[in-house]
Amino acid sequence: MVLDGQSSQSIALAAQALQRGDLIGLPTETVYGLAADANNPAAVAAIFAAKGRPADHPLIVHVAPQPTVESWRALLDTLCDRVPDMAWSLIDAFWPGPLTLILPRRSGVCTAAAGGQSTIGVRCPSHPIAVAVLREAASRGVIGVAAPSANRFGRVSPTTAAHVRSEFEGRLAD
Repeated sequence: MVLDGQSSQSIALAAQALQRGDLIGLPTETVYGLAADANNPAAVAAIFAAKGRPADHPLIVHVAPQPTVESWRALLDTLCDRVPDMAWSLIDAFWPGPLTLILPRRSGVCTAAAGGQSTIGVRCPSHPIAVAVLREAASRGVIGVAAPSANRFGRVSPTTAAHVRSEFEGRLAD
């Protein structure tokens, strides 16, 4: 099913699907992502299985934009062991946007999404639908959303919802 990204009801349905551990297609400012709760090992395993991607290839964790430096610190403290000073300059300059920061991962958080690494890739997209879904999911306790490109491993990344639907028919939330 393709939902209207302008509808608050559709945003809520997408966030509920993430909260349940389902997979969804999510637009970003670059391509569509195959998204799931990054801190839910079963949901992350479903991404790897659907894509045919090796489980030791880390996934980027997408987070919602934060209104203040303090809220950014609180969010990143949940995901990361520490955030270097240089990263704060990059966050200030480039987030939201298509910049991924590789940071030391907090032990026990997003372990499956990290692909066995001690680091985590964190990104704050600027696409308005992605932002709305991430904010709504966060309000439901989803701290971050793993969302690699919504294509099978080694194939071309999708740029439309129709591409995502045809690539993953039967694997996405209804």
